Amino acid sequence: MLDKLFTSKTRIKLLLKLFLNPEVSSYLRELSAEFELSPNALKEELDGLSQAGYLDKEKKGRNIFYKANANHPFFPEISSIVRKHFGIDRVIDQILTHLGDVQQVYILDDYAKGIDSGLIDVLVIGDVDPVKLQNVALPIEKKLERKIRTMVMSAPEFEKSDLLDKRPHWKVH
Repeated sequence: MLDKLFTSKTRIKLLLKLFLNPEVSSYLRELSAEFELSPNALKEELDGLSQAGYLDKEKKGRNIFYKANANHPFFPEISSIVRKHFGIDRVIDQILTHLGDVQQVYILDDYAKGIDSGLIDVLVIGDVDPVKLQNVALPIEKKLERKIRTMVMSAPEFEKSDLLDKRPHWKVH
């Protein structure tokens, strides 16, 4: 889908990485290693996206960190496109529509870091039947061609837990 809209595969990787979880910031060499691309090619894309206002830059020590500019007028649309590309919007819509008292939903681990590993980890906080959640997830897995691994916690369990301290996460609801 995104490859038809954007011709640069590097730009697509950057948008997916930085707009899937706008709290994440990364620096050039880190992105270069993750994407297995030369720093020069990556820097050109980062500069272009920064000059257009889509990314914020912040110098920390010797490194310049880049992250999605959540204040950009197109941020909601780009973020929505990225979530649709990954299929996360479908997962969340189905959870919220069919499962009753859902208080919070988090995407964890690889997807929270903007990495499409084929496994979407979802944490649901609320009074939710785990079996019903799995039944909702199964048809979505087939459509997305990705495994959805779910975890349910009650609000009191979640408050006592340090789960989010240990894992990359992105709150989607």
